[in-house]
Amino acid sequence: MAPPTTSTIFLLFSLLILIVKSQPSDLESECANRWIYIKPLPPQFNLDLLSNCSEYQLFENFCPYIANHGLGQKTHNKSRSWYRTDPHMLEIIFHRRMLEYPCLTSDPNNADAVYLPYYAGIDALKYLYGPEVNSSFQHGIELFKLLTHPDSLAKYSVNTWVKNQGHDHFVVMARPAWDFTQPISNDPPTWGTSFLELPEFYNITALTLESRAYPWQEQAIPYPTSFHPPSLALFDMWLNRVRRSRRKTLMLFAAGGGISTSPNIRRSIRLECENSTGDSNKEYSNICEFVDCSNGICEHDPIRYMLPMLKSSFCLQPPGDTPTRRSTFDSILAGCIPVFFEELSAKKQFQWHLPEEKYDEFSVFIPKEEVVYKELKIVEVLMNIPKSEVKKKREKLMEIMLRVTYRKHGSSLGLRSKKDAFDIAIEGTLERIKARLKEVAVQ
Repeated sequence: MAPPTTSTIFLLFSLLILIVKSQPSDLESECANRWIYIKPLPPQFNLDLLSNCSEYQLFENFCPYIANHGLGQKTHNKSRSWYRTDPHMLEIIFHRRMLEYPCLTSDPNNADAVYLPYYAGIDALKYLYGPEVNSSFQHGIELFKLLTHPDSLAKYSVNTWVKNQGHDHFVVMARPAWDFTQPISNDPPTWGTSFLELPEFYNITALTLESRAYPWQEQAIPYPTSFHPPSLALFDMWLNRVRRSRRKTLMLFAAGGGISTSPNIRRSIRLECENSTGDSNKEYSNICEFVDCSNGICEHDPIRYMLPMLKSSFCLQPPGDTPTRRSTFDSILAGCIPVFFEELSAKKQFQWHLPEEKYDEFSVFIPKEEVVYKELKIVEVLMNIPKSEVKKKREKLMEIMLRVTYRKHGSSLGLRSKKDAFDIAIEGTLERIKARLKEVAVQ
C-alpha cells in the first residue's frame, strides 16, 4: 500500500478543524471547566510523520494501519465495526476524536487544558529503529523549542506554555512509558528515548499505553482494540452476541512465548495448558485452549483470538515484555473474564477506566509466584469459583465494556451519549490538570 500523501491527510484534518471556529452559546454551561484548546503544530510533528510509514526496516510497515484515521483497514469489506487496528496508531485515533470534542475553544485564554496533537510514539521510531538511535536524548527538544519560542507564523505564534509552564498541557504517547524513559546520562544509549526524562516536560500530562510503577507525568489509558462501533445499535448487537455465547472452554491463553527453560509464568501456563489438552468435565468440553500468537500473527487479525475468547470463560493475562497486554481489553470485549498474575498488569495502571476497587467484580487475581514456584494449579483455582460468581463477573464485564472501547469517529448521537474510552480519558485528564494547577497555585 502506498503511503498516504501529506497533502491529502492535511486537507482532511483542515476540514475537520473548522468546527473549532465557533462555539454555540448553549454550550457555555455544559462546557464549564471542560474547554480544551488544540495547539496548532507544524505538520512535521504529526501529519508529515505518516509519510515515513514504511521507512523503518526493524519496525513493521505501518502504512495499512493509518487508514480510517488510525483505525486501520476493515477486517472485511462488509464489516461495520471491526478493523485491523494497531495500538501504536492511538495518537491518530485520539487526534481525530479530539476534532469532534464538543468543548473545543479557539481562544487559549479560555481553555482549561491544551492538547498537543504531537504523534510522539510515531516520531520515536526514528530513535528506536531508525538512523537517530544514538540521539534518543533529543526526542522532544524541537517540540519544546516551538512551545516556548513559537514560530513567527501567525498560526503557530500563540505561546500557550508560558501561562502555566506546561501544567495544563497533555499529549498522547501510544507506547508504554518505558519507551520514553531512558536516562539522559546513558552513554552509550540503551533502549528508549528520553522524552519523559527531560526536565522540560516534567509538568505535562502524558497519556500512555502503560505507565511506570511510580509514574509522574503519565497515566495509562486502554489499548485500542479492533472494535470501533459507529452506532449504539451495533454496539448492542455485539453485547447481545457476547451474552448469548456458549462457553465450553474453561480457560484460554492467547499469546506467544512460554517456551523458555527458565521458570516464568508464561512457561507455567503453557505447560499446564498442554497437560490439560483433551480433559473435560460436565460443564466444559475443553479445559484449556492455547492460541499461538507467536511472531505477531494475531496483532492485526482479531478473528484468530476473538472467536476462541467468545467460547471461553476465563482468559489468562500474564505479563510479557512489559506488564500490560492489549489482550486484556480484547478479553473484556469478548466477555472472557481476565485472570491477572501481577497487579501492575492492570490494577495499578488503568484507574480512570477500571477503578482499582472494582477489579474483584470482573477479574481473577492469582499471584504468579504461587503458580511458578509453589505449583498452584490455575485450573483448580478457576474450577472452584462458583457459577453464580462467574455469571456476576461476566455481567460486570458487559457493563464496563464501553469504558474500554474507542468508538468510531463520527458515530451516532445515541452512542455519543454514552462515555467510551476516549471520553473517560478526557475527563480524567481535565481532573488531573485541575488538581495540578491547584497544587501549583499554593506553592
